Amino acid sequence: MNCIVTAGPTYEPLDDVRRLTNFSTGRLGTELANFLVARGHQVRLLVSAQATHGGERRAQQVEVFTTTANLREKLQALSPKKVNAVFHAAAVSDFHFGRIQLQSPHGRLTEIKSKKIPTDKGALLVELVPTQKIIVDLRAWFPSARLVGWKFEAEGKRPEAVHAAEHQLAQCLTDVCVVNGPAYGEGFGLVTSGGHVHLADPPKLFDALEKLLQV
Repeated sequence: MNCIVTAGPTYEPLDDVRRLTNFSTGRLGTELANFLVARGHQVRLLVSAQATHGGERRAQQVEVFTTTANLREKLQALSPKKVNAVFHAAAVSDFHFGRIQLQSPHGRLTEIKSKKIPTDKGALLVELVPTQKIIVDLRAWFPSARLVGWKFEAEGKRPEAVHAAEHQLAQCLTDVCVVNGPAYGEGFGLVTSGGHVHLADPPKLFDALEKLLQV
């Protein structure tokens, strides 16, 4: 099967030296790609330039992405190719920077654009604007592929986390949502239209995901 795996965080630049990003090492997506290769699949790994996981990347093709817009462009460019499954494990930034203003000690606001925003001119007021979600467009780009999304839930309990995953399935027309995080607890939830299955660790998760390719 021809598979795409995304891994690691996107980032959004504040200026040429500062960035907004997520806490993500890229390890889970990279190890999933390695697992799929070991099972005989053709894998293209789209991995973040910010990924800190230093493990081996065994995918037959590896591309590096930077911002959310850059990852979007890379995925959309792959849409004409034969793709059987997309495992979208990347931690995509929910926000990018909008208007940036400096507030002087006297309260005056001045919009600023600079390669390196000065830190000695007063307080910095930054507008955060929601990024355009990538996952909502995957079905249009890959209409016949198996689509697997991820949902990291930090607050609430397991039932709420599973419900959030079910909402992603309905909203984004994905086939599977993997849910994890403090709200879910230890392990991973594999959520489909048929229900929720608990998987204790990454190897069990990878095995379950690979079996979906055989359906």
